[in-house]
Amino acid sequence: MSLAVGLLLFVTAQRLVELVIARRNTARLLAKGAHEVAPGHYPLIVILHASWLACLWWFAADGSVSAPWLAAYAMLQVLRVWILMSLGERWTTRIIILPGAPLVTRGPYRFMRHPNYALVVAEIAVLPMSLGLPWIALLFSVLNALVLTIRIRAESRALGR
Repeated sequence: MSLAVGLLLFVTAQRLVELVIARRNTARLLAKGAHEVAPGHYPLIVILHASWLACLWWFAADGSVSAPWLAAYAMLQVLRVWILMSLGERWTTRIIILPGAPLVTRGPYRFMRHPNYALVVAEIAVLPMSLGLPWIALLFSVLNALVLTIRIRAESRALGR
């Protein structure tokens, strides 16, 4: 198995596990009285991320991996774990608002409002770069920026910002 295939297997498995965690967290939050905000944009996020992964598999499965870009991606995974741990059961792939719950202000949330979105922006660019696919990095970075514009506005409105 090539390093590129191993990397893509890792990322794909990671995303699938995260979907399971997100669904579990969403169900728990909804059971506590939370509600979803702006669900209409969610299919765009799913399509974007699934297409990104599919393109990486299609164009990079037989390719090489750049060590410096792979190191950058590995550092992003440390940040990913920090973000997930900081949000705990509040982490989900949807915008779920739990009335009366304070905003998370620990971990990277001490330093910025949307570290998870910043992480995703970086991952969408860095992983294709590590696989020698700058055009996928550019294309999906632009598409992600459009979707995040919708999402961040909706989330900020819901949180009263």
